[in-house]
Amino acid sequence: MMTRDVLLEMEQEEDDDEDGDIELENLDQMIVSNFGTLESQQDFRSPEFEEFNGKPDSLFFNDGQRRIDFVLVYEDESRKETNKKGSNEKQRRKRQAYESNLIHDGLQLEATRSILDDKLVFVKVHAPWEVLCTYAEIMHIKLPLKPNDLKTRSSAFGNFNWFTKVLQVDESIIKPEQEFFTAPFEKNRMSDFYIRDRETFFNPATRSRIVYFILSRIKYQVRDNVKKFGINKLVSSGIYKAAFPLHDCNFSHPSKDFNCPNERYLLYREWGHPRSIYKKQPLDLIRKYYGEKIGIYFAWLGYYTQMLLLAAVVGVACFVYGYVNQNNCTWSKEVCHPDIGGKIIMCPQCDSHCQFWKLNITCESSKKLCIFDSFGTLVFAVFMGVWVTLFLEFWKRRQAELEYEWDTVELQQEEQPRPEYEARCTHVVINEITQEEERVPFSAWGKCIRVALCASAVLFWILLIIASVIGIIVYRLSVFIVFSAKLPNSFNVTDPIQKYLTPQTATSITASLISFIIIMILNIIYEKVAIMITNFELPRTQTDYENSLTMKMFLFQFVNYYSSCFYIAFFKGKFVGYPGDPVYWLGKYRNEECDPGGCLLELTTQLTIIMGGKAIWNNIQEVLLPWVKNLIGRCRTVSGSEKVTPRWEQDYHLQLMGRLGLFYEYLEMIIQFGFVTLFVASFPLAPLLALVNNILEIRVDAWKMTTQYRRMVPEKAQDIGAWQPIMQGIAILAVVTNAMIIAFTSDMIPRLVYYWSFSIPPYGDHTHHTMEGYINNTLSYFSVADFKNRSKANLDSGPGGHAMCRYRDFRYPPGHPQQYKHNIYYWHVIAAKLAFIIVMEHVIYSVKFFISYAIPDVSKSTKSKIKREKYLTQKLLHENHLKDMTKTMEVIAERMVEAVDNNLRPKSE
Repeated sequence: MMTRDVLLEMEQEEDDDEDGDIELENLDQMIVSNFGTLESQQDFRSPEFEEFNGKPDSLFFNDGQRRIDFVLVYEDESRKETNKKGSNEKQRRKRQAYESNLIHDGLQLEATRSILDDKLVFVKVHAPWEVLCTYAEIMHIKLPLKPNDLKTRSSAFGNFNWFTKVLQVDESIIKPEQEFFTAPFEKNRMSDFYIRDRETFFNPATRSRIVYFILSRIKYQVRDNVKKFGINKLVSSGIYKAAFPLHDCNFSHPSKDFNCPNERYLLYREWGHPRSIYKKQPLDLIRKYYGEKIGIYFAWLGYYTQMLLLAAVVGVACFVYGYVNQNNCTWSKEVCHPDIGGKIIMCPQCDSHCQFWKLNITCESSKKLCIFDSFGTLVFAVFMGVWVTLFLEFWKRRQAELEYEWDTVELQQEEQPRPEYEARCTHVVINEITQEEERVPFSAWGKCIRVALCASAVLFWILLIIASVIGIIVYRLSVFIVFSAKLPNSFNVTDPIQKYLTPQTATSITASLISFIIIMILNIIYEKVAIMITNFELPRTQTDYENSLTMKMFLFQFVNYYSSCFYIAFFKGKFVGYPGDPVYWLGKYRNEECDPGGCLLELTTQLTIIMGGKAIWNNIQEVLLPWVKNLIGRCRTVSGSEKVTPRWEQDYHLQLMGRLGLFYEYLEMIIQFGFVTLFVASFPLAPLLALVNNILEIRVDAWKMTTQYRRMVPEKAQDIGAWQPIMQGIAILAVVTNAMIIAFTSDMIPRLVYYWSFSIPPYGDHTHHTMEGYINNTLSYFSVADFKNRSKANLDSGPGGHAMCRYRDFRYPPGHPQQYKHNIYYWHVIAAKLAFIIVMEHVIYSVKFFISYAIPDVSKSTKSKIKREKYLTQKLLHENHLKDMTKTMEVIAERMVEAVDNNLRPKSE
């Protein structure tokens, strides 16, 4: 065992590493014999090292009494093959100081070697009753006062419970949790709390949370008055290889230990197993086992998936309507008709290399466009504007119910500063409220500088994303020329490939695939950049940290994922000029044009590729990668068997989800939410794809969390954080984007103007409402002789002696006094588009406002329950306090009466 003199000698040794000298204070506390065997107390090579007791399911120290609340893992430097003496000695000394301070703080430790690898050492951490009580008060943890006699849950289906029973979790397997009135724990009022058994008063999740709070704040070094502390820093620097709470059993079968609750097994059986895909989630057990933060994520994801069912049904109905009526699409028939579309010669869409082409080569794409560009699309866009409001408002109510049921109503007042924030608190300021001195990490001027630097960094990376989008646009413009020159002759409409593979289609598909690959690559970079910027910003609490990171990451991802869609929807083909005077990008590349039917089909293709590709990529990352890593880990430890390997060693070989693991799950779903709402007018099947993906996502996440990952540290959460205002912002923006897609990307408004203006000469000479002649009306004429040198077409492939070609626009023909100027029809269409946007926005926003006003965020029953519980809790505490005061006064009164009697009693007596 190390002595005080040895430790003092170690302290005096010079340490030239970047962290400085190790502070070894409270050295007397290191010599404690009743806290188990530690490296700081004895040499691990001695025979006194604790041996595994042979119980693989045990969650206790070797004495079978003290519960394991956390496990720390490190490599014994003395048994490493490549032993760098100086570096290893520094790591060992840091670990010794850290463990000694853990013991000084009241934690009990026990160490044991790995069964499979004798270099690995597992340090088991136990928090005694006194430590739990002390930190429960510091952390303002709410604990039970008495059983709750209020009805907290009500079924929304009433008399239809028999119908939904098959979807419910079997209560004989997962029993409902008993509800309690709770209050922040206070040691001096311990008698007021519902303590039947000290071993179960703090459940395993709460115990792990308290121990992690301690581990995150214990220091191991001090240099220049700057403290180095926290298990996260030790793990990231390699001093410890891992730190985690234990799963309570094996996921595939229940534990043989009588004291094990087997919650992991129950979660896998009723939540993570594929056969449970149709069942509702056991949210209370998820919350109990993993904490409120993970529980509320799955509650939100489940509610979002349920609401998607309605959107998917309406979307499929609109798609079927368009599919059934595609054969009745008059303008598509005109495109495909050999005497109409087959005789319309279209102008080349690029300079010199592009050919003249016949309109009927776009026949197949025009048929597909009829499916998506129909009246059903308009109805579905309006419906989704209302749906997203209903979803957000009803989720607020559901969230308020969970806040009450899970006891997180006043959580914000309980949150403690992050250890990284506390470590940098070196500036002293006066608190404006308390007028007392307090420490902050930097002055007001320093904070302004940090905010300015962070904002500049965010702006720089957003500009970099925009630059990548411009690169994709340049690719589109340049490769279109190549496809136009290489693809078969445009006039050979008998070629089956030519019917589907037009230059526009080939360019669209390849550009979408390249855009998806670039998006995935940039995501990896931006995640690290956003974390670096947020770490530099140094938010105070974990909630502030995650909210700040959320806003940065979403801003990056928003530009990254949606920029190409915004380009196709609102910029492509809008500023192209006309064949004799085209518009050029960067003075070199001729601006890209849409198909004669518009860019809506290309936007649909882009959404399908990105949504589908993203779902496949995420499933590979979430399922295949952790499974393969765990499989490789098991192959390396072939000699290991779950019958002899202890629980802490089995969990060590699982994958680490990380503190930001849940953040990425939210981000994935919010990006999907954006695709479902922002561009749904071009792709009514998006909610169906999202629904299928989310049904699988819930079970995949459940499977990987219960089988492939270590148990996360349970955390409290009141709501879904910054994701709520982000969704509200998307919902507002979605109304504008869908209105603009219908107005400017689709061809619906020009067709409506043509349909209702049948008797006006510029639009047609027919005498009734019809779409006949629409295609010819919306294509302008251009004289081949008016081509300029730069835009001169390949006349060798010319239109067979025709002097005119057609292009998509509303301009006066050659020979007109205002030739190639926009005609009156153009301005009527523009006016109709703007009027449509204004009307649609105002109607939907009015409905959204009415719904938001009519549906309160917190239901009346939930408000009553919150007030009732608060009243009963205060009454209970007050009554107990009065009882204590009454007993004290009665004792004092009795003693006073005895004293008076003694004074009045005759002296002779």
